[in-house]
Amino acid sequence: MIAIVDYGAGNLRSVQKGFERNDVDARITDDPETIRRARGVVLPGVGAFGDCYDGIAARGLTEIVIETVSTGKPFLGICVGLQLLFTESEEGGRHRGFDIIKGSVERFPSSVERKVPHMGWNQIEIVRKECPLFNGIESGSFVYFVHSYYVKPIEENVIACATEYGADFCSAVWRENLFGVQFHPEKSQQIGLRMLKNFDQIARDS
Repeated sequence: MIAIVDYGAGNLRSVQKGFERNDVDARITDDPETIRRARGVVLPGVGAFGDCYDGIAARGLTEIVIETVSTGKPFLGICVGLQLLFTESEEGGRHRGFDIIKGSVERFPSSVERKVPHMGWNQIEIVRKECPLFNGIESGSFVYFVHSYYVKPIEENVIACATEYGADFCSAVWRENLFGVQFHPEKSQQIGLRMLKNFDQIARDS
């Protein structure tokens, strides 16, 4: 079973449906024991960084998120779920994150050439081709983005793929059991479904 952490985010059901289309049992839950029993854990996210962090804390889920990552269980953060893994975000002022990955979440600079938010289909350049989340996926594949902020890790070796939007930005991270993507696999058609299938396989093999 894959646990999808429920802290009030709005796209939980679409993530669950993505797994279900791969015949994967995925359950939306805010119960720490259910999360603890899962073979893999997904932290989705839409909305403002601070609100999402507060939603997790209000439901008493901060410790189980940190525990899941620290014990080596496969963990996937999606969109704001990726951003929350970082030290802090500048969205709406300074807000702390989980500080699991050192770095910041910063807003795209406004420019004539690029609209903010970054919304729609864009390509990923897979930087670490050995990353198991991208098994069977080619560099240059298109995935779906909706965001105004991007992650900026201090240690570049955690960057799994990058995307160009006026300038290159980190669009996915990978460190051991920890995966995070800025785009939405559940909205990225067959490419995204393959990533969710890959994550389930990672969880089965761990």
